[in-house]
Amino acid sequence: MVSAVLLAALASSALAAAPMTKINIVLKDQAGKPVDHASVVVRFVQGHSVVKLGKAIRTTFELRSNQEGEARIPSIPQGKILVQVIAKGYQTFGQTFAVTEEEKTLDITLNPPQQQYSAH
Repeated sequence: MVSAVLLAALASSALAAAPMTKINIVLKDQAGKPVDHASVVVRFVQGHSVVKLGKAIRTTFELRSNQEGEARIPSIPQGKILVQVIAKGYQTFGQTFAVTEEEKTLDITLNPPQQQYSAH
């Protein structure tokens, strides 16, 4: 009887140890137009425990943005996440965000490539 209560307490604390968040990333260019087919990588960097009931939680997602410039991450642990975006015709984007909400929308504006310089 005591072991069942202890097991239930451990299970509920394991669930509470890894609060999750859903992330919606919206990619636009400087004119406000959506950027589709961009490669988006989201990686959990640090924060709450990434183990839930003894199973490791997925902490890295690689996907592409849709025609509206959106990339949806279903569920990732709350804490610091690194977002990297690579899109043809734009500068590579990389930034760390602190996420503590259950749902978060990240609006990212991609910049055109910088002019290349030559030493010759």
